[in-house]
Amino acid sequence: MSGQQPERMGPKADEDEKPIGPQGGGLRLRAVLPNAITAAALCSGLTGIRFAITGDWREALLAIVLAGVLDGMDGRVARMLKAQSRFGAELDSLADSLSFGMAPAIILYLWSLQAVPNLGWFASLAFAVACALRLARFNAQIDVDHQPHKSAGFLTGIPAPVGAGLAFLPIYLWLAGGWEWLRDPWVAGPWMTVIAFFMISNTATLSWMSIRPRRNVRLELILFVGILFAALLVEPWWTLAVISVGYLALMPYAWLKYARIKRQTSAKGPTRLAGSDGTTPDE
Repeated sequence: MSGQQPERMGPKADEDEKPIGPQGGGLRLRAVLPNAITAAALCSGLTGIRFAITGDWREALLAIVLAGVLDGMDGRVARMLKAQSRFGAELDSLADSLSFGMAPAIILYLWSLQAVPNLGWFASLAFAVACALRLARFNAQIDVDHQPHKSAGFLTGIPAPVGAGLAFLPIYLWLAGGWEWLRDPWVAGPWMTVIAFFMISNTATLSWMSIRPRRNVRLELILFVGILFAALLVEPWWTLAVISVGYLALMPYAWLKYARIKRQTSAKGPTRLAGSDGTTPDE
């Protein structure tokens, strides 16, 4: 109906979630907490740049990791408080662009790429702009019914926080193993450019919605998460490197799984990948 506001998601507008009712009006009091968490994530990401300027690489990476943790919390808190707002959604996108686009680009430039100033800066720009383009694409598609990846429980491309974490893989290994060759700009630059490409690509990637462990392994999953947390405390850089490599290893699995779902859907008719209006979207 004309005059009605389109459905929007509040902070955080997670890519594997469905819209939650129309949002409008001013910022409510109960929305202060989730938006304060988003602001804290933004400050944490930008503080990572400050640590990079002084050469404190461990602190710089930890600041971005903390920003990622806070970024995953704000939306959950907003939904618990029923405090989703358009203001929060916009603030979250701006915070993500700065914390997971601009900040990693500058950190990697200062860590390695400034050795080849022109080409290194272009690689940093590519990553920061790719992150902004990804977030803009997501915001533009919130009200679009035809989202085949999302309908099948997948994401389109690598999410911004994950992209930032993957871009830091050479630094993880450098901090863990002391391999100086990883700091070569001809290693770090192409790597960051590849991650930037996958952030804005149309490839299907796994989302939390697509991970559904069987009942008979849920206790084992709890044990695994506990051990993983302990590993992050004891050997953070090796653990983050293993997590990054594990995510990269799962990407071909996501592509194959999505292709299989598409084939099954094509054989059975427009059911699972259909949009909300019942039509089958084209990619």
